[in-house]
Amino acid sequence: MSERIYYELLLTALSLITGGWLMAVYDGFRFLRILIRHNSLFVGVEDFFYWIYAGGAVFMLLYEQNNGAFRFYAVAGVFLGMVFYDRFVSRFFFRCLKKIHKWFKMITKGVLTR
Repeated sequence: MSERIYYELLLTALSLITGGWLMAVYDGFRFLRILIRHNSLFVGVEDFFYWIYAGGAVFMLLYEQNNGAFRFYAVAGVFLGMVFYDRFVSRFFFRCLKKIHKWFKMITKGVLTR
């Protein structure tokens, strides 16, 4: 396989991984919002800083791996990685986290009421 094709496949794989990573970070924020109730101001501030981080991550991906040249398929790969993570991994992960949270609340209520 040509070195150029290998490079393009690597960039595509890194784009998909970056998209999955960005959604995993956002799931962390969502789980934090379940544990600690936030008002809309704090949710907005968290989202603002998340999107700055996400933009920086995509910029660094393009800068480090592609010498700063914009590649539409790399950005599309990030988007597809986010969609894949959200549709397949996040749903299962979040269901488990919600069950753990309910279980934890039951245990802490039982301990605190004794």
